[in-house]
Amino acid sequence: MPEHQTPLIATIAAGLMLAYVFGLIAHRLRIQPLVGYLVAGVVVGPFTPGFTADLPLAGELAEIGVILLMFGVGLHFSLKDLVSVARIAIPGAIVQIAVATAMGAGLARLLGWSWMAGFVFGLALSVASTVVLVRALQDRHILDTKRGQIAVGWLVVEDLAMVLALVLLPIAALLNGGEAVPLSRILFSTLVTLAKVAVFVTVMLVVGRRVIPWLMHYTAHTGSRELFRLAVYAIALGVAFGASKTFDVSFALGAFFAGMVMGESDLSQRAAEEALPLRDAFAVLFFVSVGMLLNPMVFVQHPFAVAATVGIIVVGKAAVAWLIVRAFRLGNTTALTVAASLAQIGEFSFILVGLGHDLKLVQSDAYDLVLAGAIVSIFLNPFVFAVLEGRARRAAVPEPVAEAPRATTLSGHDVVVGYGRVGSLIGAALARDGARMVVIETSDSGLEKARQDGAEVLEGNAASGELLTVANIAGARRLFVTVPDAFEAGQGVEQARGLNPALEILARAHSDAAVEHLQGLGATLVISGEREIAERMVERMRA
Repeated sequence: MPEHQTPLIATIAAGLMLAYVFGLIAHRLRIQPLVGYLVAGVVVGPFTPGFTADLPLAGELAEIGVILLMFGVGLHFSLKDLVSVARIAIPGAIVQIAVATAMGAGLARLLGWSWMAGFVFGLALSVASTVVLVRALQDRHILDTKRGQIAVGWLVVEDLAMVLALVLLPIAALLNGGEAVPLSRILFSTLVTLAKVAVFVTVMLVVGRRVIPWLMHYTAHTGSRELFRLAVYAIALGVAFGASKTFDVSFALGAFFAGMVMGESDLSQRAAEEALPLRDAFAVLFFVSVGMLLNPMVFVQHPFAVAATVGIIVVGKAAVAWLIVRAFRLGNTTALTVAASLAQIGEFSFILVGLGHDLKLVQSDAYDLVLAGAIVSIFLNPFVFAVLEGRARRAAVPEPVAEAPRATTLSGHDVVVGYGRVGSLIGAALARDGARMVVIETSDSGLEKARQDGAEVLEGNAASGELLTVANIAGARRLFVTVPDAFEAGQGVEQARGLNPALEILARAHSDAAVEHLQGLGATLVISGEREIAERMVERMRA
């Protein structure tokens, strides 16, 4: 079949294949795979020779990745979490947007642009990428921590501000063209936008909180995993699309609230597991689509402007975010995490500057600079995290125990990795037996439950040899690895076996392949849920 008749297949195939190749190369070079995904996008983009993928299609595929990603974030982010960080997220995001916009406008004036062009340009530099921020927090297993929640809450406020900005830009274009726009019209448009957002949030919190969990439970009772998986995708994409068309909010914001109300159901963990495979695949396509937009000649034609733009995004925004968080008397680790999370730009920036270009508020140079700034800041973001995390470890400001853990004094104890559904059951049984235990967990809810069960708690990822050392794995009697992800569990098992060759390690798995993987890394006993269920049924049959 001719290539021009299969643009969707060609775009997905080329994007994923090249992302895989360059992602492997990046991993080999010990840098983040997302850098390889960006390079893959440049290779299939319109500004390099050879095959060119369909850019509009790639952009729409990337939007699906944004929807699924924010839906997953919402599943782990309750209304209580959102309210708990509002005190810092709302003023913090507003102040940071204002300062970043002012810095962008100042650079625009140095380049000879108008104040209106500078305002749009600065606004585009002020908002962080949903995908990059969430991916960075997930990679470091801090998405469910307090600092991760602050960063996500901050992002939600930024999204709301950008929704308002997109409505007001056409009015700004009329003002810029010399047309007299009544103040009443501006106020009316602003109020209409705020009312639409308020109605959407109300509908989700009042109606959605009842309907969506009911739908999930009804589907689960059908006994069909296929229908349950379909329900997850239908709700995530349907609510995001419906919210965008009906209430003019972003896909990301609609998906976030859909996930948040579904998160109140006891099926939320299962929903998150079902959404994971597609989410990761489409998130990769997001980075590929960003790389496709880049015209490499901008680095040759405007090197000073590109460097200054990147400086505002990576240094300016990060510094402002750090100062704001510290002004709220939060720890330096939290401040540095938020600063690193926001030191990049992405999808909303493209939408803003694209609309500004269509309305003739900014010239094409602004579009090229925003794209270049996005590519470079996304490329640098893993390194920014590494530098700031290193700074946090050397910081003199005292941090909470959860962020600077002290070594346990326990010996002959049990260590439980993960305190979700399985881990908490094991921990409760150990507590009833009077056992001494240390729990390693990333979520605040899991840590609190472990404390209630009398455990010492450590916040973080057990794949880190440092955390296992702090848990005194060398002096422990048993290790229970209950996290569902086989790769993450395998890293913990391998690290623990190296620290204590005689340790009894018990782990969970979801497949025979995962069982073999964990046993090969040193697990003493690996229990597969499906196999255990089958064996118990056979025992009952023969009884």
